[in-house]
Amino acid sequence: MTATPLRALLVLSENWTLRPTPTLNDLVDLAVQAEAVGVDGVMMSDHVVLGTSANGRGVAENPRDYAMPGNQDPAFPWPSPYVVLSAIAARTTRLRLVVGALISPLRHPLVTSKDLATLDRLANGRLVVLPTVSWHEEEYAALGVDFHRRGSILDEQLEIWRRAWSGSPFHFHGAHYSFDDVWLESRCVRREGPTLWFGGSSLHPAVIRRLVTFGAGFNPLGQPLHHELLALDQALSDAGRSRDEIEMVGGLRGRFTSPDDVADLDEALEGVAAQVASGYRTFCFKPSMFTDELAEVGRVASRVVQRLGEWN
Repeated sequence: MTATPLRALLVLSENWTLRPTPTLNDLVDLAVQAEAVGVDGVMMSDHVVLGTSANGRGVAENPRDYAMPGNQDPAFPWPSPYVVLSAIAARTTRLRLVVGALISPLRHPLVTSKDLATLDRLANGRLVVLPTVSWHEEEYAALGVDFHRRGSILDEQLEIWRRAWSGSPFHFHGAHYSFDDVWLESRCVRREGPTLWFGGSSLHPAVIRRLVTFGAGFNPLGQPLHHELLALDQALSDAGRSRDEIEMVGGLRGRFTSPDDVADLDEALEGVAAQVASGYRTFCFKPSMFTDELAEVGRVASRVVQRLGEWN
């Protein structure tokens, strides 16, 4: 069987250190540039609000590094992924649009299923969604959602999405949501809905269960341990699936020599080899790790596509 070509996924969120600071229209323009040079997709992450504890672990030593749980300035901008990706959908034809990650428990699943179906329809089926429970308790408190029940909330939401996208009418009666027959129109391009990815800081049993039941892709936050991948393989096998049908999403992680320097892109690309050997075929990269200049993002994206192409 021919291996899937390596694919580049440009992270549009978190590029706060680029100069001049990108406007929302700039993000749309960057996505158009990315498509032109062969990038496979763009990713927008999600927060509704941040509270005072968002940087409780201290902000990243180098502001070009990835935003991680507990290291985020509450004033960091997190524009709506739905709105930005809708604008990108209107100006692109091939680029996959990834909502990664979507803090789904903060929203009612019927509203979310309608919004995602609408975006997927605008994008002609190019939508990918990575639902997550996330980490910021103050965000849940501000929106009146029980932080400690977020996992079970997400589980019910995923089932509601599946019913909503499969056809109307549908109903659901669970611990968190209950409704009789409703119609949700219009639906997604595909009956099964958008492609769903799952991930997180660890490959714990709940993530494995959601990935096996609903998922087509795995996008971990970091490198999963060997025994975690073995547990995933066993769960997939038990369900009559295999990791060959799961899109493994890795990434380029820059090394910073000081708080004021950008990372070396070619050095980061050297990390692709080990990930390919572990089955990863799609690679996220955040341009602002490797340049401070907004005008240079297209060059960075082109270089990533070129180097990944050498593996194909």
